[in-house]
Amino acid sequence: MIRIEGITKAFESNTALNDVNLHVGEGEIFGLVGPDGAGKTTLMRIVCGLIKPDRGQVFIGGQQQTGQASEKLGYMPQRFSLYGDLTVQENIDFFGSMYHLSRKTIKERADEVFAITKLAPFVRRFADNLSGGMKQKLALTCALITRPNILILDEPTYGVDPESRKDFWLILYRLNQEGRTILISTPYMDEAELCSVVAFMNSGQVAVVDPPLALKRSFPYHILEVSAGSKEPGLFDHLPGVLEASLYGDKYHVMATDVEAAGQSIAERLSGRGIPTTSVREVPPSMEDVFVSLAERRAPV
Repeated sequence: MIRIEGITKAFESNTALNDVNLHVGEGEIFGLVGPDGAGKTTLMRIVCGLIKPDRGQVFIGGQQQTGQASEKLGYMPQRFSLYGDLTVQENIDFFGSMYHLSRKTIKERADEVFAITKLAPFVRRFADNLSGGMKQKLALTCALITRPNILILDEPTYGVDPESRKDFWLILYRLNQEGRTILISTPYMDEAELCSVVAFMNSGQVAVVDPPLALKRSFPYHILEVSAGSKEPGLFDHLPGVLEASLYGDKYHVMATDVEAAGQSIAERLSGRGIPTTSVREVPPSMEDVFVSLAERRAPV
């Protein structure tokens, strides 16, 4: 559905993308993850034809992307970009008119999307007065007004409360089940788990592409979950046998190659500092663990 071949893009001396190759299959929810500055937004804008690459090509449904807006694509940028001093309905009317849709067509299609997004009760409310979750639903409604086959969503739930994020993903799943292909970037690893395929980007390159389950199965290290009477971020820094340690809520995830050696080092560190220990146990890696591991690698694997 989307084929990205050898895309390279630099802004002055900064290479944002370096020979990126990806294929997004029809009907997939394809996730892009990676640290800030990895090149995700630049890649999405190139796919949408908003930025021209220095080298490489993008094909949408077998046709080369020429840099012109296409009704095949529905795009949600990273930041809310609609008009706060217009109502929900006025924003939708304006966006639909940009694609030369008649008022009747806009209303029919908006009503279809309202059934999914539940925005109908808010059509007369100014966009500036919507909650973060409702703003994202409005942006999605506008992106869907042309009935695109492909949705390009750049961190659509960033800064949105957890309940609204859950509602938004229920909408995405419904749209996907109706046949839409979705390319989405996200900073949230629980959302990456919901994708069909995930591509991890770092320093303008694609490090790995795989379904979330395959990424976790191929994870080369052990994870020890440590529950202790401390929330000190660097508690296990520079500890023999420990490769990386991160605090998630009230527990640590400790990455190690040797479970026994790492467990002994952890016990000695906690005991030496007089920190009570509730439990130390091996757990399966999460997408967050995979992300942390890949983020430490500067070159593609």
